[in-house]
Amino acid sequence: MKRILITGATGNIGSEILRYLYKQGTRNKIIAGVRSIDRAKQELNAFNELEYVSFDIENPDTFKNVLNNVDTLFLLRPPQISDINRYFIPLIDAMNEARIREVVFLSVQGAEKSSIIPHNKIEKLILNSGIDYIFLRPGYFMQNLTTFLYPDIQKKRRIILPAGQAKFNWVDVENIGEAAATVLEEFDRYRNQIFEITGPENIKFAEVVRRINAITGAGIVFESADPLKYFRLKTNEGMVKGMAMVMIMLHFLPRFQKEPRISGAYEILTRNQPATIEKFIEREKLKFV
Repeated sequence: MKRILITGATGNIGSEILRYLYKQGTRNKIIAGVRSIDRAKQELNAFNELEYVSFDIENPDTFKNVLNNVDTLFLLRPPQISDINRYFIPLIDAMNEARIREVVFLSVQGAEKSSIIPHNKIEKLILNSGIDYIFLRPGYFMQNLTTFLYPDIQKKRRIILPAGQAKFNWVDVENIGEAAATVLEEFDRYRNQIFEITGPENIKFAEVVRRINAITGAGIVFESADPLKYFRLKTNEGMVKGMAMVMIMLHFLPRFQKEPRISGAYEILTRNQPATIEKFIEREKLKFV
């Protein structure tokens, strides 16, 4: 039996990983690394066998006691963190000190192509550390529509991004969680491999909005803003500058890159078919109206 630490356990990805680990009947000990144990116990109360520990990537003081009792780490980058060296070098050092030899890192599709995005830097830190790894590089989360893009949809009835006519591969977080649970359970089988977790289709934002409107009648509009306008708009609304820059990189750079590859890795890992954007919109349609 391994002890597997899930960072970001209360988030969209983390909670789906937990759901699939227990659905698959894991025999491993699963540990939720969270900032607030009391709040996490309320949010994750469906998982009776879950163990909780205080863990915060922004606070290295939480590393030592936790990591000394872990075999495998599921790692993701908290969205507000853009200074990778400041936060992830101490974490990797602490992992080596604790002799953790297995990490599953949630990266992003295309991370290998751009040295300026945070995920690329984290991948390199892990590779240079000598720790055995599995990198999951998912496409663009469908759930972004109901999380960080949602305030603009709800209040302004529009999606504002510097994405232009770029096509993104849209993937359901439920599918990512299932794939992550699979490789965590079978780390030895997939050790030191990279998987692009993709949905079935590459779609422009304008087309996604058209499909939302067709299914829900929501009347949402897509507005492609230039990067400077977007940066000013979002920082004036209170978004931290580092987060605004990451958002620009993730949405503006694809305008100059090849269309995303549809990998089939999700089907290989899980033997299931990935969700379509229509299925996601139908499931979440009350949030759009």
